[in-house]
Amino acid sequence: MAETLVIRTPGLTTVQDLGRVGRSRYGLPANGACDQHSARVANVLCGNDDRAPLLEITALDFACTPSSDILIAVTGAPADLTVAGVLRPQWEPVSVRAGDTVRVSNIRQGLRVYLAVLGSFEADYLQGSCAPDSILGFGTGLSTGDELVLRTACPPVAHPFSGIPLFRLHAPLPRFSSPWTIDVTDGPDRAEFGDTGARIFAAPFTVTPQSNHIGLRLRGDVPRRVTKGEILSRGVPIGAIEVPAGDELLVLHRGRGVTAGYPVLAVVTATGLSTLGQVRPGQAIRFRHRTLDQAITAYRAQRNAVDALRTRVHSTFAALRIPLPVGS
Repeated sequence: MAETLVIRTPGLTTVQDLGRVGRSRYGLPANGACDQHSARVANVLCGNDDRAPLLEITALDFACTPSSDILIAVTGAPADLTVAGVLRPQWEPVSVRAGDTVRVSNIRQGLRVYLAVLGSFEADYLQGSCAPDSILGFGTGLSTGDELVLRTACPPVAHPFSGIPLFRLHAPLPRFSSPWTIDVTDGPDRAEFGDTGARIFAAPFTVTPQSNHIGLRLRGDVPRRVTKGEILSRGVPIGAIEVPAGDELLVLHRGRGVTAGYPVLAVVTATGLSTLGQVRPGQAIRFRHRTLDQAITAYRAQRNAVDALRTRVHSTFAALRIPLPVGS
């Protein structure tokens, strides 16, 4: 019989990965984990491939119980992670015995927490990804009693000296605090806003409750388009900051449609998008201008830090005789 992870308290939790890369040409949104950095690190800490399925836990408490020994990693927003009632660290691998309850509660500062399991678990796929798509009706939130089939058995992991943590891998931990700083580059329509375009950097904006994984709505001193004429619908990237008629900015996130007709003032960088995936409604954000070179340098630095972490994980697993999943 297959070993499973049984959901005890689902909260608002979905099975995610890094999304549908390269499917925009077919009209499909990318979707995937809103905080790509935290999701990627969670899988790396478990020795998994970056794109392996994992759990995205949003805002509410979550609990699950494995039927066999497993190794997990929990990243993302600060939260209380307990195993069998004992507080355990985030951003490090954690050993869990069969039958012990894993609980994530009191998610704070940010919005989303990611839970990966060594070897991952079985998931349904659409166009190369298990990420839910609310428009197509693919993928749903987890419910009490759902069972995720584990792909890999993990032998018990025990330190020879009790009470000493197994791991100190120094994962690249992002900053979680409000007001959030979100890096952006100039959008294709920056010139159409004249001097008012500078307003985006002058004062903070507040995230409204109407925000979701498709886009964030921001309230504040909105720049105004000074040119006339209609903008035809066209392809827009994830992270596009649109200025529709009204008193809000619209920042497209991973569930965005692939075309739109509003002027694009700026575009959130790849590193900024992960940060934006943690912003709660009611919190304030400030935009910070970056050149394309600066944005690329920051993204490469973040990926290099993850790659260095992967090397440390593989070395540690080898020393502890923890088998790496096939293909990682």
